[in-house]
Amino acid sequence: MSEEKKDPTLLQALIPVSFLVFLLVCSRLLFADDSSYGPNQIALILTAGLVCILGVRNGYKWSDLEEGIVHGISLSLGAVLILLVVGSLIGTWIMAGIVPTMIYYGLQILHPVIFYPATCVICALVAISTGSSWTTASTVGIALIGICAALGLNPGITAGAIISGAYFGDKMSPLSDTTNLAPAMAGTDLITHIRHMFWTTTPSLIIAIILFAILGFFQHAKAASTDLSAFSGAIQTHFSIGLHLLIPPAIVILLVVKKMPAFPALLIGALVGGVFACIFQQEAVLAFVNDTSLPKVVALLKGFWMALYKGFVANTGNEKIDNLLSRGGMGEMLNTVWLIISAMTFGAVMETTKMLQKLASTVLSFVRSSGSLIASTLGTSIAMNIIASDQYIAIVIPGRMYRAEFARRKLHPKNLSRCLEDAGTLTSPLVPWNTCGAFMAGSLQVATGAYWYFCFFNLLNPIISAIYGFTGFTIEKLEDPEEQAA
Repeated sequence: MSEEKKDPTLLQALIPVSFLVFLLVCSRLLFADDSSYGPNQIALILTAGLVCILGVRNGYKWSDLEEGIVHGISLSLGAVLILLVVGSLIGTWIMAGIVPTMIYYGLQILHPVIFYPATCVICALVAISTGSSWTTASTVGIALIGICAALGLNPGITAGAIISGAYFGDKMSPLSDTTNLAPAMAGTDLITHIRHMFWTTTPSLIIAIILFAILGFFQHAKAASTDLSAFSGAIQTHFSIGLHLLIPPAIVILLVVKKMPAFPALLIGALVGGVFACIFQQEAVLAFVNDTSLPKVVALLKGFWMALYKGFVANTGNEKIDNLLSRGGMGEMLNTVWLIISAMTFGAVMETTKMLQKLASTVLSFVRSSGSLIASTLGTSIAMNIIASDQYIAIVIPGRMYRAEFARRKLHPKNLSRCLEDAGTLTSPLVPWNTCGAFMAGSLQVATGAYWYFCFFNLLNPIISAIYGFTGFTIEKLEDPEEQAA
């Protein structure tokens, strides 16, 4: 007869969380900026092992835990596939001159003083059109990071502006998956959800843009010393520049707007980029391959293939440009994939052993008012992003937990759906081991620790949402009994 599975105690649920925090602090102290390149992964795996030990003690078999791990990792495979193809897209788009073209024209338009707020607005508009913060960051975002480097600006602030704008657009777009998931979990409809989010997102974005404008003003003096004409000239010398090279990004954006899933859309973008490289940047491709024994057609094909798996290596003679344009390929993303799998392993065993549910139910027991309920929902979503390492879990679990309590207090479900987005969606890129944090750091090549405190929109939104909760501003009650039943 099998041993009965016991629910974890609060102490048991807190032990792995405390252990993980301890290991992550040690990782940061011992390895500094290199902590995401192995040490953090080890911390997550060791903590997952500790959870497994506690789970076995509570009656779980290894087969139960293994099944939970496999299921948890499977939830992240979509993100992993997108991440890998983004690596290929970056490699072929640099080799094709697409990214250099974006940088070249961006340098003609974006002045250092307005660069940060303009970056935020540009990414917001693209993300509203595509409904995807990931697509925005991995296309327009990589070009903006390149322009940032050319202007001598701060990559952390630039990444913060990219993510702020991208996540505003993602939240407010009806094409976004999380924007559809949150109202489904809360029990309201999409349009009502988007309209209700307007009250928290708009002031957050306005304040963020003002802060980016202030930072841009103070960064101007530093950036003024950069020799932009020499930088632009070097790009123009080694790459064929032209507006026709913006066709691949336009294709990707159009495909996503037409509701093609991100993975095939980005894969098509990567392949089209490789074709453009073989047509318009033959000298750059042949120099990259550096094998005169091969026929030209074969060498071009080899260069296309190399860019997909190992990225492009620039050799312009300008060290700054070479560092900027030598990147991409699926191989560059493997460390981030490792981080995601490690994080999802930890989150999966926490959920399988019901430790996540125990932590969440404990929080609910302290809820007394509508304000504390909203604050608890926000806090639980943030905690799920940290512990479970996935924004979808950060929306689904709190949504299931608090839906009945919102109904019992006769609060409209759109209040819950807004909270799930304000915290569950927006704080996900701020956690290094979260799938979103790992993706943004991998795509933009800026460490999470260097950009998270500049993601003003993402940081402000949960705070404003909590203030609304305690003041009652825009918190709507249920008036129709049928709404409550729904």
